[in-house]
Amino acid sequence: MFSSGNVTARVFERQIRRPPPGASVNRARHFYENLVPSFTLYDVESPDHCFRKFTEDGLFLVSFSRNHQELIVYRPSWLSFSSDSDDSVPPPLPRRASRFDSFFTQLYSVNLASANELICKDFFLYFHTHRFGLFATSTAQIHDSPPSPDAVPGVPSIDKITFILLRLDDGVILDERVFLHDFVNLANNMGVFLYDDLLAILSLRYQRIHLLQIRDSGHLVDARAIGYFCREDDELFLNSNSQASELQYKNKLQSLSGNREDDMDNGLHYSQPNAENSFLSGIKQRLLSFIFREIWNEESDNTLRVQSLKKKFYFHFQDYVDLIIWKVQFLDRQHLLIKLGSVDGGVSRIADHHPAFFAVYNMETTDIVAFYQNSAEDLYQLFEQYSDHFTVSSSSPFMNFVTSHSNSVHALEQLKYMKNKANSFSQFVKKMLLSLPFSCQSQSPSPYFDQSLFRFDEKLISAADRHRQSSDNPIKFISRRQPQTLKFKIKPGPECGSADGRSKKICSFLFHPHLPLAISIQQTLFMPPSVVNIHFRR
Repeated sequence: MFSSGNVTARVFERQIRRPPPGASVNRARHFYENLVPSFTLYDVESPDHCFRKFTEDGLFLVSFSRNHQELIVYRPSWLSFSSDSDDSVPPPLPRRASRFDSFFTQLYSVNLASANELICKDFFLYFHTHRFGLFATSTAQIHDSPPSPDAVPGVPSIDKITFILLRLDDGVILDERVFLHDFVNLANNMGVFLYDDLLAILSLRYQRIHLLQIRDSGHLVDARAIGYFCREDDELFLNSNSQASELQYKNKLQSLSGNREDDMDNGLHYSQPNAENSFLSGIKQRLLSFIFREIWNEESDNTLRVQSLKKKFYFHFQDYVDLIIWKVQFLDRQHLLIKLGSVDGGVSRIADHHPAFFAVYNMETTDIVAFYQNSAEDLYQLFEQYSDHFTVSSSSPFMNFVTSHSNSVHALEQLKYMKNKANSFSQFVKKMLLSLPFSCQSQSPSPYFDQSLFRFDEKLISAADRHRQSSDNPIKFISRRQPQTLKFKIKPGPECGSADGRSKKICSFLFHPHLPLAISIQQTLFMPPSVVNIHFRR
């Protein structure tokens, strides 16, 4: 730990003292206690765009046009100007400082959506290795969609969903993947997860997990579809078995053709076996098999086994069959964490009161290796001790410093305080496990959200990428090392506050991942022009 809060003293101390092994980056991040966005430009002249986020390497700022047709990408350029004032007095800012283009340079604007499609403004994934961006466009959602043989009843439909892979350096579209008459939950990246070069897209309507690989050339290559089939040759095996059954059926008809009329008179009818919908999906069968084996292994006596199976398995058999996949995430390149529940919970925005289950699926062996209810204490203990394994979605170096219970003693103390304060431990476990599986790239790696450096009100602001109710009071960032020292403040909206106190305002914050730069956007629910403030180190 640095003994001085002065930047010059810290630089000198860094030259003469070596940090402990593996702690050089954490030691360097302590410089952010002095390099803070301490100055605010209120209501800057900015284009009327929907600003999405900074990429995790800080090279691009992604935004969309208000009509949700165009992608506009900016490069942070910082404010630069000359002044002849004395060094002891901060120089006055030029007039152009209150313009958005003084801090950001537009690289390009490209049209992504057709006439009847719109860009999903809440969806964006960044492939940092090659600076690729994944975007999505879709047509309007149809709630009363016509029934389909393979579709889950009650799940809405979207006529066309297009995933677009784009090179952010120059805006060139590299590849596309289209889903027709399907439903993928695009809000906050919920239905799509990116891990290294692997991409998982969950079809909620057809209960398939589409696995794709992003090649270095920028092509999306289909790797596997997990759902009705689990292995690559499952479909071939079932089709060959179906053909053999049909051949056996025809031979049986020929051998019985002489007695057919007598059988018809006796009321006997022969019907061809229907291969469609004759089995549960492959992943559902593996789930039921795992539950059966777990209950079977709980008892050693056969009589007790039968009684336990009747009570825990057969009594709830139809409930297990009716489960659908809500959400999915990669744990590593071989394992998926799958959340399951009822149809109502899968399409509802608020699924707090719906029962849910978690399953860990091994893609190599196609086996379910673990199954938990959403109130399982053993799963919560894993989440508390190894939360980094759930939140870190790839080998990206920028996301390794997002604060969690397993890498921050302050976050762990706060979690334990909430646990001790809870009236019911089972309800507390359900509340904490609601966040699983985590949405991909849903947290900011900015050092100003590092709870070992700063303390702030998480009800007003946090690393989570979501809108919040705006407050007229500034948000304070207090030094963790010096608890009484206010480092900087962030205030969204106009400098003097809003004149209309009756309208409900929401705000969002975009923090650069490593520069002392942030953008706050405040708007009302009726979407008039936004109030954009830029917070930076002067």
